[in-house]
Amino acid sequence: MKTNTSKFIIAGALAMVFGQQFSGRAQSHPANDPVFQNLDKSVSPGADFFRYANGTWLKNNPIPPAYSSWGIGNVVSEDIRSRLKKINEDAINANAAKGTSTQKIGDFYYSGLDSVNIEKLGITAISEPLAKVDQITDVAGILSTVAYLNTVGARTFVSAGVGQDDKNSSKMMLQLNQGGLGLPNRDYYFKTDARTTKIRTDYTEKYIPNMFVLSGYTDEQAKAAAKSVFTIEKALADSSRKLEDLRDPYHNYNKMPVAQFNKLTPNINWKVVFTNMGIPNVDTVIVGQPEYYVAVNKYLKTFTIADWKAYLRWKVLTSYAPYLSKSFDQENFRFTGTVLSGRKVQLPRWKRVLDTENGIMGELLGQLFVQEYFPLKAKQRYTDLVEAIRQAYREHIAQLDWMSPETKQKALYKLNSIHAKVGYPDKWKDFSKLSIDRGSYAVNVMHARHWAYLNNINKLGKPVDHTEWNMTPQTYNANYEPSNNEITLPAAQFIIPGIKDEDIDDAVVYGYSAASTIGHEITHGFDDEGRQYDAKGNLKAWWTAADSVKFTQRAQVLVDQFNAYKVLDSLHVNGKACLGENIADLGGIVLGVDAFKKTKQYKEGKLINGLTPMQRFFLGYAIGWLGQQRDEELAGRILTDVHAPGFLRVNGPFSDVPEFYQAFGIKKGDAMWIDPDKRVKIW
Repeated sequence: MKTNTSKFIIAGALAMVFGQQFSGRAQSHPANDPVFQNLDKSVSPGADFFRYANGTWLKNNPIPPAYSSWGIGNVVSEDIRSRLKKINEDAINANAAKGTSTQKIGDFYYSGLDSVNIEKLGITAISEPLAKVDQITDVAGILSTVAYLNTVGARTFVSAGVGQDDKNSSKMMLQLNQGGLGLPNRDYYFKTDARTTKIRTDYTEKYIPNMFVLSGYTDEQAKAAAKSVFTIEKALADSSRKLEDLRDPYHNYNKMPVAQFNKLTPNINWKVVFTNMGIPNVDTVIVGQPEYYVAVNKYLKTFTIADWKAYLRWKVLTSYAPYLSKSFDQENFRFTGTVLSGRKVQLPRWKRVLDTENGIMGELLGQLFVQEYFPLKAKQRYTDLVEAIRQAYREHIAQLDWMSPETKQKALYKLNSIHAKVGYPDKWKDFSKLSIDRGSYAVNVMHARHWAYLNNINKLGKPVDHTEWNMTPQTYNANYEPSNNEITLPAAQFIIPGIKDEDIDDAVVYGYSAASTIGHEITHGFDDEGRQYDAKGNLKAWWTAADSVKFTQRAQVLVDQFNAYKVLDSLHVNGKACLGENIADLGGIVLGVDAFKKTKQYKEGKLINGLTPMQRFFLGYAIGWLGQQRDEELAGRILTDVHAPGFLRVNGPFSDVPEFYQAFGIKKGDAMWIDPDKRVKIW
């Protein structure tokens, strides 16, 4: 980031705004300050703290045409892309032996950049799955084709995979969930507002028929096929649960023998389907939404074989369009990129290929990435931060006035059992069986998806591998996995662009990393969904009934708070759908505050660029959500995302934190003000 030195003149003004007496306190004025250079002094922190903290950056960094949103995650990702590009270019020129990681990296990247060969192959690159669809003559053919398509990464109405049993986390089970839609989720098929209606009209009248024409259909055939596709998808959507309903782990856990599943769906012999998927001898499955598959069973006879062939052809086309010739790629981008997300142009081909490669075999790249960009010193810093947050959480649990001693004891046991994966894996995935060459880009993607599929289903019946990571070290993200009771914190998540880790003061790091990432993820173990899993990762009632009621009452206040936020047109935040994330945000902040209070920087109280340590903490947290979105993207996320928009992930929870009011002199009447008796306090 470039330093805006003209901002140094506002330190005195800030002193008046915050009601602090700064003149007698020691302070430094570093030029490369990650929080000071982003401040927008035209905005009062009590009016809109997100805009106050990040406004200058937002003004100076408009959303590029190729993106639907732009923020700190993009800046980090762009930097990582540049580094990974060098790794790939070196691999292309390495003349590496076949089967080595370098050969696979170089050949995959080469095939994706070889636009001449991609154009030459055209749709023939996916001739095998299309031929499978064309050969369907009956319901048995539909089901065998669906089974095959699942093995090569084409999304169909059967969404199956192997994962831990929610009620017995030591067992890996075959699980099925609702799926099969082409639009982002069920609400897109039914909402009647102008924005959603426009998207649905384009989908049915342009996107689907255009793609069928490109695949060789006449205009009339394409229109008929499009009608079949949308009719089936709308029926599937009508049988699908809403976003907020998918967050109830008990309601979405339905374990049953395959024989019982067959009785629910007599038109589907699941033993045969699973065998065709390469998963024989399955006797028990976990079905997330049984009513969805009951409906699928009916639709197999309701709709014609021709309807289903059109639907499955559509699934193949949309699953592989980005890796085919230019006409497919551009039409796919026109709808998914522009209509849905508001992007004006595509990313350059090298970035798109690199992103695909990163998603498919990112750990191969990650091994090289961490060697250079995440030294042991940084790994230790963030490992220590995990323990600082854990200790703060212990103290919070001990001091809760609404939780019984019985539940507190179990909560502390769960907290102490949380395993933290920091930076990068100690054991890397084995890609030796993945076959990649310089031939077809789409076929390479198909091979990689098939490898990932086999990697998943081969876990069935085997011990849980607790060393495996579910994201790469170069991923700007983090997560909590309830079945393992663990948090994963990739190296990239701790990067602040343009600043070395050792040059970032603790105040900013405690806000940016300890609160918004580490504290957030640990709190997920105790949010409305995560709290229902015990220390071993099992879905189990370990709270007293009275404590559960008290938790739910407090959580409902947070639901109501976020339901009231209007973000675009008539769209409000879905407070119930994003409750877990909001609990985690608030929990991360209050834990981060208390952990930071124990540091040398907080105790010394020295000013940096006129900002107190606690002010820098809150500003550091705000950097984590630095960014902005196009309206199309924002509208889509309100309907499909369990996270509130970034600006509300700052302003919303800060309004519930007493230290925020004290640090910035927030007064009654300010937009950020919430009366003390109405502020949310859970953890």
